[in-house]
Amino acid sequence: MILGGLILTGAMQFSAAKAVSSDFKRARTLLAAFAVGSLVALAGCATTTSDDTIRIDRAQGSEENISSLTSVINANPNDPEAYNSRGSALGKAGRFKDAMSDFNKAIALNPRYYQAYANRALVERSMGKQVEAVQDYNTALQINPRYDVAYIGRGDIYRLANRLDEAMADFNKAIELDTTDGRAYHRRGLIYQRLNQHNKAIDDFSSAISLSPLAAEPYNGRGISYLALNDLDNAFSDFNHAIELDGKLAESWANQALVYEKRGNAAMAYKSYSHALQLDPRYQPARDGVDRTRGAVMKSG
Repeated sequence: MILGGLILTGAMQFSAAKAVSSDFKRARTLLAAFAVGSLVALAGCATTTSDDTIRIDRAQGSEENISSLTSVINANPNDPEAYNSRGSALGKAGRFKDAMSDFNKAIALNPRYYQAYANRALVERSMGKQVEAVQDYNTALQINPRYDVAYIGRGDIYRLANRLDEAMADFNKAIELDTTDGRAYHRRGLIYQRLNQHNKAIDDFSSAISLSPLAAEPYNGRGISYLALNDLDNAFSDFNHAIELDGKLAESWANQALVYEKRGNAAMAYKSYSHALQLDPRYQPARDGVDRTRGAVMKSG
């Protein structure tokens, strides 16, 4: 069961919180870069907080599921796969220390269990232990140099650290291995986007969508690159589809509002910005958008 080189030293020894914060700040500069009638500084702006930390999953992390996996361990106390499976469920429940304990046990029983190293790395990332996570991804790849999940995970750490060459190399390797994990294309697309290579970014986001058609993030990413190319129709379509897939992402609603604003429809822009702000009151682009469009709405009213 899956939850989801170079050892980092010196300036690379940052916490996961700082890495995610940096990526989130880049995301928030997107709408701040918008002035009515023009778009500037889109290069370097991510559209979501794409960080590969664990998302809580109530079903997989339910007490019922964990209890069932505990029964399997009790019946098979020397089975590393049983510990790995329960560790994954504990991670999904947000019980990171317990998950670490299970992954440690799985690795102790089978030191060449590369999937357990990658799972432990993901928990370490969620705990702010980026250096340890890279070490575990390195170990997983030493055992299995064709393990695409580890390349994607390690590449994302490099991406968040702004070490784009190393990140690109890892995503390229995963893609060369014919990965079916859309995150490799999505993350590489984010790098192309930051480099202002929007046509390449669109191609990668499209590949990510073909592999993960139910993920909203690649649609947001592609929409931003369409927007940078002033292709409002395709951008609007992608943002709307992202909302259809996951209506709880503030970024999607703020991105939709951005197109409304670009088209001069302040009333609809205000409505979408307001909804984004309801979803995430701390999302500054939505707050700024509400402030910009409120006056126009009041005048028209």
